[in-house]
Amino acid sequence: MTKAEACLWKYALKSRNIKGYGFRRQRPVLNYIADFMCPELGLIIEVDGYSHSIDDIIDNDYKRQSELESAGYYVLRFSDDEVLKDMVNVIKRIEAVVENLEKSNASNPPPTPASGGHSDA
Repeated sequence: MTKAEACLWKYALKSRNIKGYGFRRQRPVLNYIADFMCPELGLIIEVDGYSHSIDDIIDNDYKRQSELESAGYYVLRFSDDEVLKDMVNVIKRIEAVVENLEKSNASNPPPTPASGGHSDA
C-alpha cells in the first residue's frame, strides 16, 4: 500500500467514516485488484501514483475502468498528490459520489462482487 493509499484509508475510509459505509482494501474485482471498494454501493476508489501518467499505463487504466463500469461499478480516481495535499476535498468528493450512488441505488442495486485473479496496477 502506498503512502497516499494508507492516508486515504486512515483518514477517510477506515471504520465506516464515510456515511457509515464499509470499504475494503486491495479487493479482487473481475480480473483486477481495486485499491478500495465498497460492495454495498458498487464504488471503487483508485489512487494513482506517478506511474499512471505513462501512456501504456493510462491505456491500461482506461481499459480497466471501462470493464469495471460495464460490470456496474462506479470508479472514482484520485492522484497521490490530491490525497496527500488536499484530503478535505478528497473526502468531500467521495461523500458527494456516495450521496449520488445512494439515490441511484435506491432503484438499481449495485453489482455482485466477482473475485478475480491479478491486478494490472
